[in-house]
Amino acid sequence: MRIGVDFDNTIVCYDGLFHRVALEQGLIPATLPADKGSVRDHLRRVGREDAWTEMQGTVYGARMLEAAAFPGVLDFFRRAVREDYDICIVSHKTRHPYLGPKYDLHEAAVGWLERNGFFDADGIGMERGRVFFELTLPEKLRRIGAAGCTHFIDDLPELLAEPEFPKEASRILFDPTGSREAADGVRRVRSWREIEAELLAA
Repeated sequence: MRIGVDFDNTIVCYDGLFHRVALEQGLIPATLPADKGSVRDHLRRVGREDAWTEMQGTVYGARMLEAAAFPGVLDFFRRAVREDYDICIVSHKTRHPYLGPKYDLHEAAVGWLERNGFFDADGIGMERGRVFFELTLPEKLRRIGAAGCTHFIDDLPELLAEPEFPKEASRILFDPTGSREAADGVRRVRSWREIEAELLAA
């Protein structure tokens, strides 16, 4: 078994951070629900699409280390590495934001992984060479295939439904809110505890 995992919104949860940054910038009312989708939808509704785009650069760049891990995901990786499962991270991420300061988003993501013990022998203990940040969606799909993933976990149903998605990989949609439609043949899960129970033998 070779398990591939997406990074943004699958390992890392940005809900609280987007809400906090938007409040600091005076872009949303304090009563807005504290989740990424609500912040995005509000800014689009009031014609502030550029503010939303620039905020993504801030969150994924300068403020990246403030983002939280989804509950259970660190335990999942720790156990997978300890029990010698073949696991990798494959993400589609531009090098720099589309708007605003030119933060290195790859470097920020690696910093988050380091901060959370992914490469620490006393933490998760994952090899740095098992983390891939690809610049385009086609490159991400090719990487999933090249890595020989038998299972891939992602929060985007559209990625899992791509015609070029490797046919040999079982597709798992990480959908903690239970609000997304999964294509035929895609297994939908709502938590990392559920993923652990399904993929890692007891």
